[in-house]
Amino acid sequence: MERLFSPWRSQYIQSFSKPGKADNPCVLCSAYQEKKDDENLIVRRATHCYVILNRYPYNSGHLMIVPYRHLASPVDLNALESGEIMGLLQQMINALQSQLHADGFNIGANVGRSAGAGIDQHIHFHLVPRWNGDTNFMPTLADTKVVSEDMRETLKKLRAAI
Repeated sequence: MERLFSPWRSQYIQSFSKPGKADNPCVLCSAYQEKKDDENLIVRRATHCYVILNRYPYNSGHLMIVPYRHLASPVDLNALESGEIMGLLQQMINALQSQLHADGFNIGANVGRSAGAGIDQHIHFHLVPRWNGDTNFMPTLADTKVVSEDMRETLKKLRAAI
C-alpha cells in the first residue's frame, strides 16, 4: 500500500478550532462570513454553498465546495444543498477543464476525524484536478509538492470561466 503524506497541512489544521473550543470559530464559516472573497480565495458564492480554493492544495486548482450551514455530515444536508453541491461540482469541473486543462479529477469528502477530515465539524467536498503524469519525484525525494500556479492566478481564471 502506498501512503500519501501531507505534513504541510499541519499548520492549516492547527489554525482553526479544536472540537468544543467556542473562542476559535470554524475556518470555513469565517471565510464566507468575512466578505473578503479575494483574501479568502472564494471562487464563487451560490445560494446555499460556496466554492473556495484550498490553501494547502494537492495540485493547482484544488478547491472545496462548502455549504453555508455548519454541518458535520452529508446526511445532514437538505435537498437544496445537495443539489447545489452537485451543480457547483459540475460547473467547477467545466471551469478547471477550460482554464487549467485538467485531464481528470479526484472528488471526495472525509467525514469525521477518524476518516482523515482536518475540518471535521463542517462538511466540505474536495475537487482536485489531475493531469496525466502530474506526479513526479519531488514528493518522494524532497518531501515537497510542487504546485505550479499561483493561487491568485487560478482564482482569476476560475472566476472568468464561471
